Amino acid sequence: MKKLILSLLLLQSFIGFSQHGLDKEVTAIESKVIEWRRYFHQNPELSNREFKTAEKITEHLRSLGLEVQTDVAHTGVVAILKGKKPGKVLALRADIDGLPVPERADLPFKSTAKGEYNGEEVPVMHACGHDTHIAILMGVAEILTNHKDKINGTIKFIFQPAEEGAPTGEEGGAKLMVKEGVLKNPDVDAIFGLHISSGQAVNTIGYKPGGSMAAVNSFVINVKGKQTHGSMPWGGIDPIMVSAKIIDGLQTLVSREMPLTEEAVVLSIGKITSGVRSNIIPESAEMVGTLRTLDTNMQSHIHKRMREMVTDIAKAYRAEATIDIDEGYPITYNDPALTSKMLPSLEKAAGKDNVILMKAITGAEDFSFFQQEVPGLYFFLGGMTPGNTQPYPHHTPDFFIDESGMILGVKTFIQLSLDYLKK
Repeated sequence: MKKLILSLLLLQSFIGFSQHGLDKEVTAIESKVIEWRRYFHQNPELSNREFKTAEKITEHLRSLGLEVQTDVAHTGVVAILKGKKPGKVLALRADIDGLPVPERADLPFKSTAKGEYNGEEVPVMHACGHDTHIAILMGVAEILTNHKDKINGTIKFIFQPAEEGAPTGEEGGAKLMVKEGVLKNPDVDAIFGLHISSGQAVNTIGYKPGGSMAAVNSFVINVKGKQTHGSMPWGGIDPIMVSAKIIDGLQTLVSREMPLTEEAVVLSIGKITSGVRSNIIPESAEMVGTLRTLDTNMQSHIHKRMREMVTDIAKAYRAEATIDIDEGYPITYNDPALTSKMLPSLEKAAGKDNVILMKAITGAEDFSFFQQEVPGLYFFLGGMTPGNTQPYPHHTPDFFIDESGMILGVKTFIQLSLDYLKK
């Protein structure tokens, strides 16, 4: 027993933190983290246009004396913290872009920012909590840098732009960061990421081994018919009617061809464009939709059947149709071995009763591109005020985060980092 106690004390001294000491440092930085979050919330920027956001992040990281790289994947920022001794290389990631959403929440730091999206001026809001992610990782960087002499190995802090998707015609996000070598030089051994959740209680952590978030594919369907007068539909080929049949058929792929007891599949049409007048049957129609899958075999099967069904249904009604399915994002896949190894760290940070094994969700994350290259763990941080029975969803004007939940994010990232590099 004496040898065990001595070993634990030596280990505690080796990593430079006691649990009490870690709690104290995290508590001390909370006000700064909230201040940073409010700045980013009030000054959001759209994907690949996060110029001021990147400047603020860079200024802080350089003030810590870190080696900083800017203009990574357009506006990304990467900082490297080298520990006292060699060891593994760990990456921590935060996404930094906002959304074209107007803010309705009555906050003293409410966003009134504007940006350009698809050629139009739009309101901009951090409607998905990326402002909290930035502030959390800035706080983590400060605490860990203060103890770099007690860290073995290297930590890469990755502040990633364009998680919500690059503008039309541009590359961006995690995929471009990987392409530019963000996981190289030095080569990353593992990566951790988090996402705050407006529907999960503060002071809780949610996780799931394996597929935790869906792969996403956007698709565009173009239907070509034959224009005619609305009073004589037999004189043409109605692309709107054909589009309705295609939509109806596509839904049967989910309800009749997918083994939904194994994994979820969602197929939604979000936009239909066709016609100009009530008395003209138009020549063409366009549909835009999204597909969410949690199994690669199911994804491949439904892609094949979508291509077959779209063209065949159109042909049955004398029309022509094409479908283009984009590459999208892969499944956000938490490496099972890494997740199992780091579960005690999650429990140490939040308390065992506050760590929740989740079911997979059909939202998507481009963190998945990092996980295709190295083992990764992506977890969820509670951001809902206790007792709130009707939280507003992400990507909506009323989206709201309880800031008291952010500090657990700081603590969890630090705990994961220390334990991973220790091992």
